[in-house]
Amino acid sequence: MVLRTVSALMFCFVLFAAILPAAADEAPISEATEECLGCHTTFHPGIVADWFKSRHATVTPAAARAKDELERRVSAAEIPEELRATAVGCAECHMLRNDQHADTFDHNGMDIHVVVSPDDCATCHSVERDQYRQNTMSHAHGNLAINAVYQKLEQSILGPFEARDSRIHLGTANDLTRAEACYSCHGTRLRVTGIETRETDAGELEFPVIDGWPNQGVGRINLDGSKGACTACHTRHRFAIEMARKPHTCKQCHVGPDVPVYKVYSASKHGNIYEAMKAGWQFENVPWTVGQDFEAPTCAVCHVSLVVDEDGVVVSERSHRMNDRIAWRQFGLIYAHAHPKSPDTTKIQNKDNQPLPTAFDGTPAHDFLIDANEQARRTALMQQTCRACHDASWINGHWQRYDNTLRQSNAAVAVATGLMSEIWQAGYADPTNPFDESIERRWSEGWLFYGNSTRFSASMAGGGDYGVFANGRFQMSQVIMDLQDWLNQRRAIEKKAE
Repeated sequence: MVLRTVSALMFCFVLFAAILPAAADEAPISEATEECLGCHTTFHPGIVADWFKSRHATVTPAAARAKDELERRVSAAEIPEELRATAVGCAECHMLRNDQHADTFDHNGMDIHVVVSPDDCATCHSVERDQYRQNTMSHAHGNLAINAVYQKLEQSILGPFEARDSRIHLGTANDLTRAEACYSCHGTRLRVTGIETRETDAGELEFPVIDGWPNQGVGRINLDGSKGACTACHTRHRFAIEMARKPHTCKQCHVGPDVPVYKVYSASKHGNIYEAMKAGWQFENVPWTVGQDFEAPTCAVCHVSLVVDEDGVVVSERSHRMNDRIAWRQFGLIYAHAHPKSPDTTKIQNKDNQPLPTAFDGTPAHDFLIDANEQARRTALMQQTCRACHDASWINGHWQRYDNTLRQSNAAVAVATGLMSEIWQAGYADPTNPFDESIERRWSEGWLFYGNSTRFSASMAGGGDYGVFANGRFQMSQVIMDLQDWLNQRRAIEKKAE
């Protein structure tokens, strides 16, 4: 065992020495990171190769901080002295703020932590971290896990199920199912549950056991108490801005049918241009120049990136608070509504004392939602991005149709919900859990899938089909008809029995 371990380590150092000089020419590598790479070059070659291709490996924080303002990717006013002059490597991330991390452990004589959190990234990217903290995504775990109504919807989907006494009974899904399903995107809550000894290529080593890991959900609760995962968009260990700017990154969680953003985008004229022309686009440039680096928006253009015109004039500021330019929240329970004021939506309470942004009859919980002035401000910011390619008549016409679709889709959902309310009031279904009976499931399909698809099609210029036959108005109208027919049949059965 000892000879095998020593041989493996010697091979690691030889291989590492062979590849080190090319990377070190631009950004010196710290001794601590050199030690990490000495082993992991062999044990985890994919990770190491990915890192060597990253900007972290080739640009020091000091050099990044010295760039002109619009080109700068480091937003912290001051970088700790010990981090300024070397590449941002294994040690610089996994040994940062060790005293704040519950998963810190001794690894070959060095204290490291497994999970790198947004608060670690804030050492260099403080503005982005602060913005993301105010983003609804960073609260995605709690917004789902703490909301009693959402929990009933989750339970009706994840089960487990038991057919007994002529009906389906629902249990509580186990943690592994929850982590694989809803919390894959919403983020798990990480907890250290112990220490385990593993047999590795370097011999026996001890590691923390982390419940809820692995996970890269946008609202993950980390072991330093922070919320979120930068790696949801900037995937380890290259952390490429190119990847974050491409729609496939957003597709992981926004693919539908409840949030069919990627599908709608792919069918839109913007998505058509992207797919046809992307090979000639420049996704790494900062700032990102419209008409030069790209020719049609991706998700990042509209919601995140710093965009300038060919004269260097800022079109859109960079923001990691993705709702900065979003006036309406198009999905959720049950209607489209003004965006919540707080990213923590567990604070919301409607007129019926439910933790929802609207009541079932559509009445908004105004005290918890942005007002018309803030909606207008956010709309203006979004339209400013559109003006880089479209004139006022195009933009105004688009928004006129979009506003109409919001009203009309909400009206259709209100009809369906009114019918469902009649069903509950008549005692034909139990409203205790409004999602666990087949007729309730049919109602929830209406707003969760078809209302949402119709709205996203309108907002993203996604073409007619996603607003009509591809989970749009056609299916919504069928839900309304089915609910009415179901109610009529139950009433007829009841009358016949009298």
